[in-house]
Amino acid sequence: MTKDRIDRRFAALKAGGRAAFVAYVMAGDPDAATALEIVKGLPAAGADIIELGFPFSDPMAEGPTIQRASQRALAQKMTLNGTLDIVRAFREGDQDTPIILMGYLNPLVNRGFETFAKQANEAGVDGLIVVDCPPEEADPLSDALEAEGLALIRLASPTTDDKRLPAVIRRTSGFVYYVSVAGVTGVKEADADAVAPAVERIRKASGLPVAVGFGIRTAERAAEVARVADAAVVGSALVDEIESAARLNENVTDKVLLKASELAKAVRSARVGTK
Repeated sequence: MTKDRIDRRFAALKAGGRAAFVAYVMAGDPDAATALEIVKGLPAAGADIIELGFPFSDPMAEGPTIQRASQRALAQKMTLNGTLDIVRAFREGDQDTPIILMGYLNPLVNRGFETFAKQANEAGVDGLIVVDCPPEEADPLSDALEAEGLALIRLASPTTDDKRLPAVIRRTSGFVYYVSVAGVTGVKEADADAVAPAVERIRKASGLPVAVGFGIRTAERAAEVARVADAAVVGSALVDEIESAARLNENVTDKVLLKASELAKAVRSARVGTK
């Protein structure tokens, strides 16, 4: 299955005339069992694709919200193996929803690219976003993932000019992730008017769907982005719900899935009545 699941999902959404809602959560946050409950519940809440973070001690691209999620997950002893266990358990009940792992290069170097790719494929992972792996250094990882049919999804940003873009999209598959703001996750807000030309430029250059993230925290913003991009990615807003519910001793799973449902409805209805 692997990256074919991603391609099929985007093809179906395009035929239906709407963008994808991509939901990000951190493996092991607030603990392994609850994280699995959340991941299992996300498709019914409206998530078309799931991004599952694997925790790392120095998440340099993340704002405070996801930094704290990574710290909580590490405190709960979450590991790369534990992350794959969550995917494996999810696949027992869902063979259709794409799962993308998102994280950093060090754990993968430590594991070995070939070993990791085989384990990820076996667990049911579809693709990988590695925030700190530059295109110039990515061929060994690309080789390992492609051998297992997994997508390597690259990041483009407002500073990715026409000269840089070909290197960014080389050997990219599944979709391209457009970082809508300069900076870290969950701090600034995406501007759909500013995003639209960049999405079109990247889509034309790559021939792939373009997902937009890093600056979407509200249903209104998600809908605005969904009108111009192929997917809207929300992470910090969901992770905030996890943190808040855990602090207030509320039902974490219910609270985050309610938030996911609100965001999914906004994305699903974004293009209704538009041409």
